[in-house]
Amino acid sequence: MNQGPQRTLNRLKGLVGDSLRDYVVYLAFFAILASFAVILRDDGFLSWANLLNIGRQAAPIAVMAVGMAFALASAEIDLSVGSTVALSSLVAATVVGSQGWLVGTLAAVGIGILIGMVNGLITVKIRIPSFLVTLGTLGVISGVARNMNNLQSMPIRDDTFSALFGAGSLGPISSLVIWTVFVFAVGHFALHYLRWGRHVIATGADRSAARAVGLNTNRIRVSALVVSATAAAFAGVLLAGRLAIGRHDLGENYLLTVIAAVVIGGTSLFGGRASITGAVTGALIMAMLNNGLILMGLEVADQLIARGLIIIVAVALSMRAPRES
Repeated sequence: MNQGPQRTLNRLKGLVGDSLRDYVVYLAFFAILASFAVILRDDGFLSWANLLNIGRQAAPIAVMAVGMAFALASAEIDLSVGSTVALSSLVAATVVGSQGWLVGTLAAVGIGILIGMVNGLITVKIRIPSFLVTLGTLGVISGVARNMNNLQSMPIRDDTFSALFGAGSLGPISSLVIWTVFVFAVGHFALHYLRWGRHVIATGADRSAARAVGLNTNRIRVSALVVSATAAAFAGVLLAGRLAIGRHDLGENYLLTVIAAVVIGGTSLFGGRASITGAVTGALIMAMLNNGLILMGLEVADQLIARGLIIIVAVALSMRAPRES
């Protein structure tokens, strides 16, 4: 007799819980921003220069997070993104010096496409989990990067390349921020307005069901890993442009930060759900957190602890959230 009202109440509770989970990343962003604004009010946290610095720090993380969101949404993962960043920066530095900025950029992004293809084909053809495949290619790529220039940084002296991909600006807005907005727009469009984006979500949510309705799930999984590696390679281009160097360890410490940003943003570690807006917001949170902790005088170890705790909380929320198509 009371089952009808009780079911309605439970349904309302579920809707409220789902809504809170959908918006938790944005609530966290404003909460962290407000907290640092108060705590660091005398240290220039809200100054325009510092906010631009946060944007520049977040840019490569956000670009990588957009790509990682597609990999995770398809129920795969790419652990080789950090080493891909390093290798692409070295390729860019090498080719830009001899062939110019355009060829150098295409070569660096092409390296990402190749790495993604290798990761994807090994995963689907040999049927090895992408976690293990990309863990292995992480080591291979890192070794190749270290052998390219004998652990020496490679300078980039092409002013056009640096201006386009990091050091330049359009008025007060850094080129890094502009590229991040562009990658976000492409990722958001692909996820929500392309059939491929819906197929990625369907494959991650239930691979057997997706295969049963005629989707080529192997091709979709490979393409998602290609997107992840390509985004990482482009992040390497942005870092190379900003720092005017290619380096064997550039971006290798970004993996945990990128995963944290993506999962905080609402993408499930287990496939079937993704948010590009959330991933970019998560990247801003991680950059803001690092910036704030540095201004507070905390050590790198404390920043690592904070990131680790955030990942644990984010995974817990991800496991509780329902999967959506």
